[in-house]
Amino acid sequence: MQNALIVGDNAEALEALLETHRGTVTLAYLDPPFFTQRAFTTNSGAVARGETAFDDHWSSRAEYMEFLARRLMLVRELLAPWGSVVLHVDPKTSHYLRVLCDEIFGEDAFASEIVWRYRRWPSKQENFQRVHDVLLRYRKDPTTKGRWNQLYEPLAASTQKTWGTSKQKAVVNDEGKRARSSKTEDASPGVPLGDVWDISVIAPVAKERTGYPTQKPEALLNRLIDALSDPGDLVLDCFAGSGTTLACAAERQRRFLGVDASPVSVATITRRFAAKGVPLACVPLADLASIPAPPDSTTRLRLDGRGR
Repeated sequence: MQNALIVGDNAEALEALLETHRGTVTLAYLDPPFFTQRAFTTNSGAVARGETAFDDHWSSRAEYMEFLARRLMLVRELLAPWGSVVLHVDPKTSHYLRVLCDEIFGEDAFASEIVWRYRRWPSKQENFQRVHDVLLRYRKDPTTKGRWNQLYEPLAASTQKTWGTSKQKAVVNDEGKRARSSKTEDASPGVPLGDVWDISVIAPVAKERTGYPTQKPEALLNRLIDALSDPGDLVLDCFAGSGTTLACAAERQRRFLGVDASPVSVATITRRFAAKGVPLACVPLADLASIPAPPDSTTRLRLDGRGR
């Protein structure tokens, strides 16, 4: 058994996994509660509509920060030297958590702040509409070549009008400065992907919708998994929720571990995998020993020389 949904408190699960999985996770994605001070219930399409999926009430911001700090410190120990963590938050908490992550991972480990921009029904407020989330990415070891697969987005219409879809080539003058551009016969893969991502939220009638209240779109997780891991790598989501990370990892031939204590989450993920016909092991905390350790991370690093 290598792929599993661990049922129970994620801090306890992460701490227990240190015995067998320390230094083996290539990508950890965390989509925790956003400090909204409200409870989230299931909606249309869920296993049972109107049930509480999770409670996001906190006595103070300090309690919330301590909750996340403990889990981020454990995740850091589980990451491989070439691995990264992506923390998905909102603009109201991102600046607090950026400072927290700088302290835990080190300022030099900060890799990028990704802005996920989406469209949604406008709210009636005298302010600019909030239409984005923030994804903070940190490297485990900035001195080690990290896992990275370059992704591209389409060329701008103006670029295609001038240069077509061919690769551009810089022509330099005698002083080594760019004088003009020319094009080659090779097709351009597009523009290297930037850190602002326009990805729609899940439509109410979309097939991937599960009814879980904070479900993230597969397009978002697919992009993260494609860029920051390779087939066979281990992906971890310790706030598994609707199971989007796990489902996308399975489709992309990554190994995965998910953690969630919510019965609604476990039921949603179980149904989601059953509908796809993909085996899923649900493992209680007491049985974590049944999850075998991945291949030795130091051996993988030595064989490839770059953490593969």
